[in-house]
Amino acid sequence: MSDELDLVLASSAENVPVVRQAVRGLLDAASVEDQVAGDVLLAVTEACTNVVRHAYRDASAPGEIEITASSDGHRLVIAVRDRGCGLSPRIDSPGLGLGLPVIAAVSDRMEVHEADGGGTLVTMEFALAASADRA
Repeated sequence: MSDELDLVLASSAENVPVVRQAVRGLLDAASVEDQVAGDVLLAVTEACTNVVRHAYRDASAPGEIEITASSDGHRLVIAVRDRGCGLSPRIDSPGLGLGLPVIAAVSDRMEVHEADGGGTLVTMEFALAASADRA
């Protein structure tokens, strides 16, 4: 597996599939089983969609999505970061509010917190071994 991925893209809906394709390339290179790959891609899509919809809502120009991924061959860790307005509840949210619960459900571990320097950092971890070996 190519062990790392670093992407910085404009926070736009058009770039969410670009991120998915880049992560899919990592998963394909590692021959990750379909169920795990599907979970990873769903979680990454949800995290990036949250950035597009929420992170820069008060900004005059679109911000960026920063994605890093690294693997030791057994575990994959993906971080999605923005430098937007940070975590805050929204009564007028354009979504259903299910993104973070979905990420938590499909990942082996998830952390969400305010990033150093502002914005939000979502870190997701996935076991790459067969599903019987997943924690």
